[in-house]
Amino acid sequence: MLVPRLSDVLAELDVLWPPERAEGWDAVGTVCGDPGAVVDRVLFAVDPVHEIVDEAIRLGAQLIVTHHPLYLRGTTTVAADTFKGRVVHTLIKHDIALHVAHTNADTADPGVSDALAGALDLRVEGPLVPDPADPAGRRGLGRICVLDHPETLAEFAARAAARLPATAQGIRLAGDPSATVRTVAVSGGSGDSLFDAVRAAGVDAFLTADLRHHPASEAIQHSPLGLIDAAHWATEWPWCEQAAAQLDAISDRHGWGLRVHVSKQVTDPWTTTTHHSSGAPN
Repeated sequence: MLVPRLSDVLAELDVLWPPERAEGWDAVGTVCGDPGAVVDRVLFAVDPVHEIVDEAIRLGAQLIVTHHPLYLRGTTTVAADTFKGRVVHTLIKHDIALHVAHTNADTADPGVSDALAGALDLRVEGPLVPDPADPAGRRGLGRICVLDHPETLAEFAARAAARLPATAQGIRLAGDPSATVRTVAVSGGSGDSLFDAVRAAGVDAFLTADLRHHPASEAIQHSPLGLIDAAHWATEWPWCEQAAAQLDAISDRHGWGLRVHVSKQVTDPWTTTTHHSSGAPN
């Protein structure tokens, strides 16, 4: 088996998720790592947090690929007395590279929302917000999907609860639970900026994360659209499995023999739901 250099692996990742397709505000690409270092084990995760770095150390991985950036905004320090600085120090100390694919993975073909649709066993018809630079019409933000058979909104919410990773938040539903759902828009991560596109698509329901009060309230007043709000981490974790499978295929093609892992650690920041409001009005 050939043992690739970090630069070889990163070149293939940049083909899957070209950095120039990231949003202008985003911070994607390689955070740290020696291009000449050898890589035989890779770990995929959503968040570049200490728990994931510790897992990579235990695995003996030389590369972590995360969906979320470590430094989304500029910084003037990587001092080890800060959370992010400690991550960088630990990565370098253990010769572990960190690479980020964020909005360039969101809009890819396949992308984050394809993985979300796959986890829910939905048939993808096309992007919710097509990338005008893609003549094939397959890239873009979110996905418009069809269920294999009609379900009530409550049944579809139960499907999401059963098939997405468990989190403290669980699944929230807005709309008529008995309404029939045949078509769904999905968008991994925060999706309440997409309501105009969702309404234009004419779907029965929208599954995403981080829905805020006012956009959600306006959406259900505007139309009978059903809303399924899942945890941000849960809607993006399926991409890790999809991305790992893509790298596995690349490794097989090149004869690299990479050992590719997906972290099962729940790094959603919300850890417990123990209190239910019972106050006024009553």
